[in-house]
Amino acid sequence: MAYPETSIAHSASERRRFPRVPLELRGRFMLPDRSEYDCTVRDISGSGISILTDQPGEMGERIIAYISEIGRLEGDIVRIFDGGFALELAISPFKREKLLRILHDLDKSANAGDESQRRHHRFVPEKRGSDFTLPDGRSYPCEVIDMSLSGASIRVGVIPGIGTTVYLGKMRGIVARLHPQGVAIEFVDMPDLGTLADHFGGGSLSGLQDLDA
Repeated sequence: MAYPETSIAHSASERRRFPRVPLELRGRFMLPDRSEYDCTVRDISGSGISILTDQPGEMGERIIAYISEIGRLEGDIVRIFDGGFALELAISPFKREKLLRILHDLDKSANAGDESQRRHHRFVPEKRGSDFTLPDGRSYPCEVIDMSLSGASIRVGVIPGIGTTVYLGKMRGIVARLHPQGVAIEFVDMPDLGTLADHFGGGSLSGLQDLDA
């Protein structure tokens, strides 16, 4: 369905200060009614982000999004276009500088064509304890060292082989790497924000802390 493109114009000086970086990153966003949807980033700058999604938003709505390799972003819808919308970010100067550093690293890696250098943004959950379940149903207590929308590093006493399907709480993943403290897993499906908040953030998205904050 096509939506009329509407916008709040940003000043020319702001556009020059925060040039948009074309990046294709997966994510999820939450509308004010707490409904959640998958999305893809089209481009992003230090002041705004364009999101591609089948779910329309309304002008002025406050959106919370978690974007793979970037983390939590919040902002208001200031432009609606066919296939998505654009947000003006509500962001502190400190977090803006951190976002600009991340964008610089991602853009540099993308231009170099080196996926191994891409920065995967991680956060440390407020509630780090969880259950680590093997394919045969055996469950073990574990501790989340850090995580992102694509996976988690886990401290656990049992070490399954690489490629084993496991569960971290209710989230299904595959063991991708072993490390001295346990394993790193990649999620099979991107977890929804509600699951992350309820299981790891004390029921509040604000409880999910950025690793570098």
